[in-house]
Amino acid sequence: MQNLLLLLGDEAIAQGAIDGGISGVYAYPGTPSTEITTYIQETTDKREIRSDWSVNEKTAMEAAMGLSYVGKRALVCMKHVGLNVAADAFINAAITGINGGIVVLVADDPSMHSSQNEQDSRFYGKFALIPILEPSNQQEAYDMAYTGFELSEKLGYPILMRITTRLAHSRSGIIRKPQKQQRPISLPTNRKQFILLPAIARQRYSALLAAQSEFEEQANNSLYNEYIDGVNKKMGIIACGLTFNYLMENFPNGCEYPIVKIGQYPLPRKKIERLIDECESILVIEDGYPLVEELLKGYTGKGIQVKGKLDGTLPRQGELNPNNVGQAFGFTLEKDITIPEVVKMRPPSLCKGCGHIDLYESLVEVLKDYPTARVFSDIGCYTLGALPPYTAIDTCLDMGASITMAKGAADGGLHPSVAVIGDSTFTHSGITGLIDCVNDNSNVTIIIVDNETTAMTGGQTSSGTGKLEAICQAVGVDENHIHVCEPLKKNIDYIVQLIKKEISHTGVSVIIPRRECIQTLKRKKK
Repeated sequence: MQNLLLLLGDEAIAQGAIDGGISGVYAYPGTPSTEITTYIQETTDKREIRSDWSVNEKTAMEAAMGLSYVGKRALVCMKHVGLNVAADAFINAAITGINGGIVVLVADDPSMHSSQNEQDSRFYGKFALIPILEPSNQQEAYDMAYTGFELSEKLGYPILMRITTRLAHSRSGIIRKPQKQQRPISLPTNRKQFILLPAIARQRYSALLAAQSEFEEQANNSLYNEYIDGVNKKMGIIACGLTFNYLMENFPNGCEYPIVKIGQYPLPRKKIERLIDECESILVIEDGYPLVEELLKGYTGKGIQVKGKLDGTLPRQGELNPNNVGQAFGFTLEKDITIPEVVKMRPPSLCKGCGHIDLYESLVEVLKDYPTARVFSDIGCYTLGALPPYTAIDTCLDMGASITMAKGAADGGLHPSVAVIGDSTFTHSGITGLIDCVNDNSNVTIIIVDNETTAMTGGQTSSGTGKLEAICQAVGVDENHIHVCEPLKKNIDYIVQLIKKEISHTGVSVIIPRRECIQTLKRKKK
């Protein structure tokens, strides 16, 4: 076994989970969490650890619960907005509890590098009333993944582990621990534990509430929560997860203020109370929403001044960094470094040779004749159709929303109402919207752009490959109004006429422009 590895934060978590004895990882790709599952797929035998992609985050969470049911350890991975999709299963998993250990890894994306919002997954952990782990560096990420399953089994509940983009995609050396064996099959001793009939659910919820004191005690004694004393008691600092590093970069010779470093939640009350007792005010440094800052308002009933994001001491929007943390202490902001032209941010664009380009040229050509037409789109490479030179789509809300928004607009009298969705997104959360359209015989034209992969996140397997026509027909779309075409320059006139024909049809139409992603094709030819 190689004891020292240079790994991304995502990879450190993956290695920690492997060494921690997982039997399966369940995930849907989404930046910045994708590399966790990819690493497990590339470094382990699939016969030893189940690692294929799930169709969406909800199915991932539910399958992990099934693996846990038989006593084995499961890792669930997603980005923050994916937890919205998994929320039903996730919240109820806190009620049922677990059998084999479960770590739900959620990668948040402050500054929205590749996301629709900045939501903070710690709120989901607080909402579910389960312990949360938040590493400050890659070694802690590895250690938390390694021990998280054991903690989950000790407490009897799933564990939420929250990271951010900066940790996920930065690299550091980690020291490995001895690899644990996978657990044997061991069925629950209480056969009613996972049956959430109201009478049982009430009992389980009471048990969850009773467990909160144990969760807090675990946090008080956690190696990831640390009280670091300082000589200057005018202010105490609470630094959560990765932000501890931003703080210490401003104090290379050691911080003069007392610090409570937070890596495990619920908050370690004893350490927090000591900080409040000893200091005149508290500064909370946390990436994401002001969760801890809000919790501290009246936390001990002592009315101490709490500073952070809510009072403007730290910025409410975007990632924290050493500079804006330093400003909270009155340090001068470092001057911006001139970025060389070659690495400057450029607007994203569709790849040369991408089939989406020919589709959008066809769609724009058609809709010139319909001034009130709107195109409801979705999450994926094709979202770039919103940008010039295409300016071909009008909305992008969430995974699967294209079809259901198009339906709602059609219900309101809009015509033509067009949806554009990708093949992977369609199987993720578009099928149910299509069923609604069929049930209502909605006057919508649905375009499923099929590049036979999950392209935007790196070319992962798409659950829809080879199945789209069959799925559409199976849910009730008239086979006469399901069309497959090849988006190429030479076919644009045909595609234009096809779209026009299906727009004129009263009812549900599905057009599937199919052409393999140019990037996955390139990789195959290497």
